Amino acid sequence: MLSRLQLKNITTHHVGPVDLTVAAGTSISLRGSSGSGKSLLLRAIADLDPHHGEVLLDEVACLKYSGSQWRQLVGYLPAVSQWWGDNVREHFNDDIDHPLLSIWLKILQLSGNILDAPTATLSSGERQRLALLRMLANKPQVLLLDEPTASLDPENARCVETLIADYQSQHHCAIIWVSHDPQQCQRVATRHYVIEQGKLLLQAEGTWN
Repeated sequence: MLSRLQLKNITTHHVGPVDLTVAAGTSISLRGSSGSGKSLLLRAIADLDPHHGEVLLDEVACLKYSGSQWRQLVGYLPAVSQWWGDNVREHFNDDIDHPLLSIWLKILQLSGNILDAPTATLSSGERQRLALLRMLANKPQVLLLDEPTASLDPENARCVETLIADYQSQHHCAIIWVSHDPQQCQRVATRHYVIEQGKLLLQAEGTWN
C-alpha cells in the first residue's frame, strides 16, 4: 500500500507550525543543532507527545486510529531505544521468526542467535540495529528515524542504510531521517530540511551540506 504522510500546522513545544508532505516511497533528511526540536517533531508525528495540528496518512487523520494502530503504521525509531525484558526475543512480536528476519539479520551483520541473547549483554550498536528490526517487523508505512546510525561504525552504518533502502523499495514507505552527517543525508534522502528557531526550512540544492 502506498502511503503519503502529511503534516498540517503541527506545533509541539517550541517547534512549529510545520506543514510538510512526504510522498510514498520518498525520503527526506532533517538536521538541526542539539535542542532545535528534531526529536520533538518526530515524537509529535508518532503521537507520543502533545501537539496541535493534524498528522494524516493518506488523508486519514491520526485521531481516527487507536494509539497502537498508529504506532504500527508510523514507526518511530528513537535515538536511544528502550529495552524492558531480560531476553531479546521478548521485545519482538510472536511472528519474530518470519523468513525476512533472517535476511535482515544477515544484512545487519548480526547472528541469528542474538535473538536468544540476554538483553544486558547487548552492545549499544547491537541495541540500535535490533531496535530497527523490531520496528520493521511491524511493517510500518512511515519510518521516523532519529539518528539510526549514531552509535555505529561506518561499515555497520552502511548496512543499516542498505536495509532501510531495501525495505523502502519493497514497501514504498515514506521516511523522515534525522542525521548530523551531510554525506549520509545525501545518500538517504532527496529533499533536505533543517530546523532553525523552531521553523522547518527546506534547504536549496548546494546549500545544505
